[in-house]
Amino acid sequence: MEHRRMPTDSKQLDEISKFLSYILRHEPQAIGLQLDAEGWADIDCLIAGVAKQSRTLDRPTIQAVVATNDKKRFAISEDGQRIRALQGHSTSTVRLQYAEKEPPELLYHGTATRFLESILEQGPTAGSRQHVHLSQGIPTAIAVRKRHGKPSILEIRALRMHQ
Repeated sequence: MEHRRMPTDSKQLDEISKFLSYILRHEPQAIGLQLDAEGWADIDCLIAGVAKQSRTLDRPTIQAVVATNDKKRFAISEDGQRIRALQGHSTSTVRLQYAEKEPPELLYHGTATRFLESILEQGPTAGSRQHVHLSQGIPTAIAVRKRHGKPSILEIRALRMHQ
């Protein structure tokens, strides 16, 4: 069985990030990986699971993906032994617990234009995810949703809702 070394230039780090997002948010079982209730996975088990797909992934590459990801999708545990996706889980085994905090006055929800009518009628819904994604800035909201079609941005009065 031939092993492919996962490269580390920015385009390839982005591809690895997408792969890790898929595994850590949606399909850990695709590589035989177990996530705990907070979404943490053992890095050694992740590396071993990737190896089963004839790929090589190492700790320096994982650390580079986490450090360079502009959307801050991942976290590594303080002891350096585990990794998790920070948002967007669709797997039922993960239920991230977030500390409640007061939101800023405005947050933004990016969506594909084709979903706008439904959102205006029913409000934003999580769909297959556990949470509705809100961003602190318009550029991030656009980036989050432009891959799903022409983006529309909704301004959410988050602080007013919270109060």
